[in-house]
Amino acid sequence: MSDAPNLITQEGLESLRAELEALEGEGRREIAERIKTAREWGDLKENSEYHDAKNDQAHLETKIARLREKISTAVVVEEGEAADGAVGFGSTVVVSDQNGAKRTWTIVSSHDASPAEGRLSAESPVARALVGRRPGDEVTVALPRGESVLSIVSVD
Repeated sequence: MSDAPNLITQEGLESLRAELEALEGEGRREIAERIKTAREWGDLKENSEYHDAKNDQAHLETKIARLREKISTAVVVEEGEAADGAVGFGSTVVVSDQNGAKRTWTIVSSHDASPAEGRLSAESPVARALVGRRPGDEVTVALPRGESVLSIVSVD
């Protein structure tokens, strides 16, 4: 796993806990029922339903383990804890690229990220370049399609 802190809002942490509870409860019950039903169908060597259910069970347990890890390493941060008007976790930042196009992003945890909805993971290259910067600052970000120069217009 990454050495970066697992920053998350209290709301995001509660969402992870609810997801974990659902997977450990109903998710496991559903898989167990599928395995039980598939076993009743006979020869396990040629029983694709059984093998599919066992495969799904392995994926479920992996997901549960990852959620437990995220929860155990979570560092709850209040939104907007940036100091002195600088970009920080929970900040909403307006940037302008070298072509003049403006974008607005809120810096959130990876669990809450949705770039299409304006929520950028704090672990993303763009967010890491923006954190600690103030309005008027310019940052150069290496992206898959090349470098992009972003000017910070405002921080809320």
